[in-house]
Amino acid sequence: MRTVHTLKELRVILQSYRQQGKRIGLVPTMGNLHDGHLSLVQKAMEAADVVVTSIFVNPMQFAAGEDLDNYPRTLKDDQHKLSATGNTLVFAPSVEEIYPRGLTNQTQVVVPDVSEGHCGASRPGHYDGVATVVTMLFNMVQPDVAVFGEKDFQQLAVIRKLTTDLFLPIDIIGVATVREDDGLAKSSRNGYLSAEQRSLAPALFRVLRDTAEQLETDPQASFAALEAAARQQLSDQGLRPDYINIVHSQTLKAAQPQDTQLTILAAAYLGSTRLIDNISITR
Repeated sequence: MRTVHTLKELRVILQSYRQQGKRIGLVPTMGNLHDGHLSLVQKAMEAADVVVTSIFVNPMQFAAGEDLDNYPRTLKDDQHKLSATGNTLVFAPSVEEIYPRGLTNQTQVVVPDVSEGHCGASRPGHYDGVATVVTMLFNMVQPDVAVFGEKDFQQLAVIRKLTTDLFLPIDIIGVATVREDDGLAKSSRNGYLSAEQRSLAPALFRVLRDTAEQLETDPQASFAALEAAARQQLSDQGLRPDYINIVHSQTLKAAQPQDTQLTILAAAYLGSTRLIDNISITR
């Protein structure tokens, strides 16, 4: 496995693979890799001959006061994990390589509609930063396939829409959330949790699962009542809910009684750590 830090190096290597007729896969990450990330790499290996995993903590998707400075940067450990998985190439650029003229002078990609609401409301500009850097990585790597986790369900919707709207010839693959034994979705930010907070964190998925069961068993259930009850349950179990929204799985708009494909999107805080999760059902 090779690691490169510049676009020039990346393009030279990828051009060689293209000349060999190799299919190229991309897994964009911010590093501090866990089993969830590695499952994306494994999926990419099934869909492509060559897998590029990018490691870049993207400042554009962090708002003022968020955890940009404290976000874990663990490149050496990440390289070991990726090498063991069979990843082909790591692209770990500097901020200056990605934004040579600075953030304020950078052209941005804005994906309307699906970027709004949910995490888009709680973190204004976040998905603009995600869409911008992912579009840049798509142009840098020019992959045939790109793989993203379903844990950030809204992010996956944003990526799918920008790929469709910009006519990018890239297959987007979503991979199911990888969880701890107690149901907590694996996340780099789980490392911020104290021991006590970690013991409380699985309540987020439990509440999602309970709400999904009620949706499946009671077709007449009020979405608003279920959302309110779920928020209360989270509060009762020591979490501070940001939102719990029952939405149409494709549009991410508030679900209507006739909808059959539903996703429950949720975010909640434990101390200063923000956790997200979701669950989808068909009824």
